[in-house]
Amino acid sequence: MAAIPTPPLVLLFGPVDPTGADGLPADAITCAALGAHGLASPTALTVQDSASIEDVVPLPPEQIDDQARCLLEDMAVQAIKVGTLYTPEAVSAVAQVAADYSHLPLVLHLGGQGLPVGDAAEQEDAEDVLGATFELLLPQADVVVVDHLLLQRWHAEGFLETNEASDAYLALLSAGADWVLTLGHALQAGHRNSLLSGPDQQTASWPWQAPPERTGDTGGALAAALAVWLAHGLTVPQAAERAIAYADAALGSAFRPGMGRHIANRMIRL
Repeated sequence: MAAIPTPPLVLLFGPVDPTGADGLPADAITCAALGAHGLASPTALTVQDSASIEDVVPLPPEQIDDQARCLLEDMAVQAIKVGTLYTPEAVSAVAQVAADYSHLPLVLHLGGQGLPVGDAAEQEDAEDVLGATFELLLPQADVVVVDHLLLQRWHAEGFLETNEASDAYLALLSAGADWVLTLGHALQAGHRNSLLSGPDQQTASWPWQAPPERTGDTGGALAAALAVWLAHGLTVPQAAERAIAYADAALGSAFRPGMGRHIANRMIRL
């Protein structure tokens, strides 16, 4: 019997969301739906239902590092997707792994579900994580996926040094990212698109589909799909186009299994 070929392998960093709406369980479904196999290094465990998160337990950076390297030393990974990280130390650990495997395309999703921010100290912690991400991971990212609302907020808070909020994505390119995919980029009143910006002022854009109300994080599905298509060997513009089509279809068939948020149907096949 002929050997069964191994599908492309994608290493996923992110939290374990027990609802399957986001994080590692959801990204593993995306990998399978698009013909890849997901490997995982968890960054946190969450206690939650479809409506709210009760608790987040960040995992030690040593454990994140050990698990990732166990997989990378055992299997031929083709791409890396980085989701939510919860401490500067975790960012540093993932950044070191990425540096040691810099030949692998890395998709960085900014804007996943972070720790609940309830006071000034927690806000400072969140800012420390963001600062570490900008300093250590952004320069290594082949593609950054980010929502326009986050870019506007970071611009207003002084994290991104650009003259206009609409140009905030340029700060991510200046920080070292090869490509930035902005979701919901403003064109004119009432019109938005998904804007891909890259080296030598290369750009591409696609119509942006607003997610259904009460849907969880929507960029995670797109970022995971983008990593899968890069693992299949597509160029960044090709991978972005296919990832957007997948994410739009998944959101368009979102379902509501409980009393809280809708969940994108990541099992959908194009």
